[in-house]
Amino acid sequence: MTWFKKEKTPIIQLGDRTVRTEGLWIKCEQCKQIIWKKDLETNLNVCPTCSFHFKISAKERLEQLFDGGEFKEYDKELHSTDPLHFVDKKPYKGRLKEMHSATGLRDAIISAEGKISGKRACICAMEVAFISGSMGSVVGEKITRAIEHCLKNKFPLVIIACSGGARMQEGTLSLMQMAKITGALARLDEAKVPYISVMTDPTTGGVTASFAMLGDLNIAEPGALIGFAGPRVIEQTIRQKLPSGFQRSEFLLEHGMLDAIVHRREMRDYLTKALDFFGY
Repeated sequence: MTWFKKEKTPIIQLGDRTVRTEGLWIKCEQCKQIIWKKDLETNLNVCPTCSFHFKISAKERLEQLFDGGEFKEYDKELHSTDPLHFVDKKPYKGRLKEMHSATGLRDAIISAEGKISGKRACICAMEVAFISGSMGSVVGEKITRAIEHCLKNKFPLVIIACSGGARMQEGTLSLMQMAKITGALARLDEAKVPYISVMTDPTTGGVTASFAMLGDLNIAEPGALIGFAGPRVIEQTIRQKLPSGFQRSEFLLEHGMLDAIVHRREMRDYLTKALDFFGY
């Protein structure tokens, strides 16, 4: 006989009453405040009480930054061929199909062209819901093609990183993307075409160790976890207690690893001013 678990409807306590929220409310991970979901969406998915930045999809980011939320997507149908025929808890090919069904994307990034306050630009936005936003061959190829598109058309490039790092299911092939993207960015730099790196929570592993830290301008959202190895791994390795706020945006800004921390509400205006500064 097969048993099925029925998910319980979320419940919150209001005084001596209990209310079934049915997904209409959400609890802030930082201040634990209960927030009306529509109010959160109106506030760009930032907690109105403590300014905690909730994770949002790649498509939402593009809609927030491009004029009128309009953009032209490139290389939409690129997808992994599962070169290693990798299997962990399930076949990699099956995992990719599940992610495509859940997100509507073929891989963990959207690369697109549009206008930011009337200025033509390319933005690559990573999708954390697709295997933790991990970087495999497709992510590397799409970013490299976006860079080449910017080189050809002299468009500025913005990459919004949100990733758990290189994708283990593609082994060395995923690690090779670090060098491939870095080489393409070097050509972009030689052509004096600006690249702005935006780091969000989380930006870790091979993504941090390659393109995320190579921007002409490196900025981040408040409170974002940014680093190579995780704090727990570092503590176990060096056998020391890490300082408070280690690997968060504010810590990196204080230690010279970032140029600025920008609130999501101010990101579009900040990018506009940055492009003005770069002469675009």
